[in-house]
Amino acid sequence: MIQVDGIMSVIFLAIKVVALGGAAFALFHAARQRKDAFTAVDKLTKPIWLGILVAAFLALLLFTPVGLLGIIAVVAVCVYLVDVRPRVDDVQRGPRR
Repeated sequence: MIQVDGIMSVIFLAIKVVALGGAAFALFHAARQRKDAFTAVDKLTKPIWLGILVAAFLALLLFTPVGLLGIIAVVAVCVYLVDVRPRVDDVQRGPRR
């Protein structure tokens, strides 16, 4: 007999671990970037992004990623990783030859 509650707990734990890993990576990446790189690509400033990512990380620690606050936190981390991070990396890398 398969216990659905046990399977759901494992799935939620896996989602939480992946979400926390993504948030930690995004936070670490943002902390290591130059301040002017964010404004150079017309994004929010570095302190604002750090605040957003710290809040997202804490929300993911305290709440489940499939709850309202968890979903908001995951969206914020995804926006950083998909939109802001590549542009910040490109502007710091310089023009391609």
